[in-house]
Amino acid sequence: MKQFATIDWIVFLGYASIIVFTGLWVSRSKKGEQKTTSDYFLAGRSLPWWTIGAALLAANISAEHFIAMSGSGYAVGLAIAAYEWIAAIVLIFVAKYFLPVFIQKGIYTMPQFLAQRYDKRVSTIMAVFWVLVYIFVNMTAVLYLGALAMEKIIGVPMVYGIIGFSFFSAVYSLWGGMKAIAWTDVINVTVLIFGGLLTTFLAVSALGVDHGFFSGFIELIHKAPHKFHMIIAKGTIFVPDGAGGKKDAFLDLPGLGVVLGSMWLTNFAFWGFNQFIIQRGLAGKSLKEAQYGVVFAGYLKLLIPLLVVVPGIAAFALGADLAKSDEAYPWLLSNIVPAGIKGLAFSAIAAAAVSALSSIVNSVSTVFTMDIYKAHLRKGTEDKKLVIVGRVVALIALIIATCVAPQLRTLDQAYQYIQEYTGYIYPGEFLIFFCGLFWRKSTATAAVWIALLTIPLGILLKVINPGLPFILRIGYVFIILTVVMIGLSLLDKSHQVENQFAGDLAKRRTVKLGWRIIAIAAFVGLVAAFFVVPLRNLAIEAIYVLVTGFILIGTILIFNSSSQTMNEKGLIIERSMFKTTDKFNIAAIGICGILAVLYACFW
Repeated sequence: MKQFATIDWIVFLGYASIIVFTGLWVSRSKKGEQKTTSDYFLAGRSLPWWTIGAALLAANISAEHFIAMSGSGYAVGLAIAAYEWIAAIVLIFVAKYFLPVFIQKGIYTMPQFLAQRYDKRVSTIMAVFWVLVYIFVNMTAVLYLGALAMEKIIGVPMVYGIIGFSFFSAVYSLWGGMKAIAWTDVINVTVLIFGGLLTTFLAVSALGVDHGFFSGFIELIHKAPHKFHMIIAKGTIFVPDGAGGKKDAFLDLPGLGVVLGSMWLTNFAFWGFNQFIIQRGLAGKSLKEAQYGVVFAGYLKLLIPLLVVVPGIAAFALGADLAKSDEAYPWLLSNIVPAGIKGLAFSAIAAAAVSALSSIVNSVSTVFTMDIYKAHLRKGTEDKKLVIVGRVVALIALIIATCVAPQLRTLDQAYQYIQEYTGYIYPGEFLIFFCGLFWRKSTATAAVWIALLTIPLGILLKVINPGLPFILRIGYVFIILTVVMIGLSLLDKSHQVENQFAGDLAKRRTVKLGWRIIAIAAFVGLVAAFFVVPLRNLAIEAIYVLVTGFILIGTILIFNSSSQTMNEKGLIIERSMFKTTDKFNIAAIGICGILAVLYACFW
């Protein structure tokens, strides 16, 4: 195993110094000037599109991708890339339909939107959920995986690696807030993409007879053809279960359920309603800049499997004998990547870990300060005090995550751990926000029940059927909660006001469209019923998540345009709000075209 050479240390420490210097430089204030909450939490709403795109990717791509997703590539193959590629399409919808509403509302946090649309009960419940999930799932996983890389590549004991990453993040992010994080993310993304591509090139080239990339890629497909399928049938691929045994990969990526089911749901919840993601869009200097930034992030997401999944497959093809799948990327850096470049490649992992960690820390700080402390504990607190509270909360969150992170050592594929446990909150989160945005009759009482039921329902289904893939379980919870949301909202007659209509012709057309959507969805569901049993090894039943989703959309269109009453806090949204520029539309079509080619090649 190759050691971390002096030149590697120089490269890595040089990167770290640049990040710290940049973070402190951009966050400096003029003499006598105090940071406001807008400055600290939203960078003064001044970010250009390319910074937003980079910040979005940096907030999302962390050590969980370089280490954990690469580990899933080693164990499962390209199928894990569905998370990235579906996200690219979802980002188009987020930019076009969600951001305009959030920016128009002038909010700082997602719970703040819930307080405006529903009431403080809903916003407080979701704020508490987010703070706990961010600290105990997201932050701990990022710290653990970053430290795992340090342990395997450099030889630094995991506990010291965890402390080191926490300290590195705290040095500039606690003082500078969002502005420091966003601008250093530009550097981080540049390093992680360049370093990641270089590692992929070297790993794949090592398989080539002439050490060429293209001959290596052909050999990679020849040696591991089963790793290049996007759809995994039940009983075809078995992976380590983290306890010394094997489990069916179908449990993590259930066949057609990946592209037809709740992975769309989880991506909409993550990219559309997640504080540490949407906060970057809210910090844009204008709606147009924010939309361009989000669609730019969509293109960057298309690139991620090449950076992290393909190296994992290459490690498998190179015959890496690993104790855990998540050791695939560190193995490549230790055995394939030469000195000097290894320092750059490790800097890419560190960049991903630190940028994601800083983003999550800032969001924990923002949500707690604005939606718990200011909303319930000290309502009249001035901006100066809120910024101080935000820094203290960020520090406490880092300390807690640092203490918990070492407990994740037993995991084999930490990426699946993150997806499963955040998945408990996604069905309810999606429904609360989606109906809050687009359904005028959705009520606060219904939203409260959805928030309270989403986690218990997920746990109950896991207990009843522990062998059910978690992606399918998320879908079943969503179907149940959709019925609850519609039923409770229609039964609740309180806080009603007179509905507003655009005109009789538009009203009739919208109602007809709603019925058509419901009819088509019902027909698809009926036809699918005949294939559930014959195609049970491909999880075709996941299509009922999409069927339910389109029935929900049809129901919203019908009631918005036919009901005489609406909830007093329901939103009246004009179609003109969703108009986008030709540049945006062309970019969106480009993403869809690239994905069509990718799925055609690797289905």
